[in-house]
Amino acid sequence: MRFDSFRSSSKRASLVASSIKSNDTNPERVLRSELWRRGLRYRKNVSSLPGKPDIVFRSAMLVVFCDGDFWHGYEWESRKNRIKSNRAYWIEKIEANIRRDLKTTKQLEEMGFRVVRFWEHEIAGRLEECGDVVERMVRSVGSR
Repeated sequence: MRFDSFRSSSKRASLVASSIKSNDTNPERVLRSELWRRGLRYRKNVSSLPGKPDIVFRSAMLVVFCDGDFWHGYEWESRKNRIKSNRAYWIEKIEANIRRDLKTTKQLEEMGFRVVRFWEHEIAGRLEECGDVVERMVRSVGSR
């Protein structure tokens, strides 16, 4: 997808943007570490599934996404009003991400997966609770 309204504000901004990781982010690593500590085993970044989920428990038919607050539109209606530079580009970009996330969730659910999405601030502030949610869902497979 192209975003024609983007104008790089500087070479430095362009360099920073190109260095942002799309997988193996800190929230992903932190959550995976918590799940591993609990004895849960998973696959990561499974490209054969829609949206390339961050964490996949195939036997539990559960996928987990660790969504960045900015990139995936946390509190988007208020946040988008504070964007100053490249405003049209970022609004178009993040709103496309939000639509893509909804479509991906629907596709995975139609395939029979349960989908859990955590915001990065939830992982950072309530890691144990996030781990509890995933562990409960993985271990409840036999009782579905």
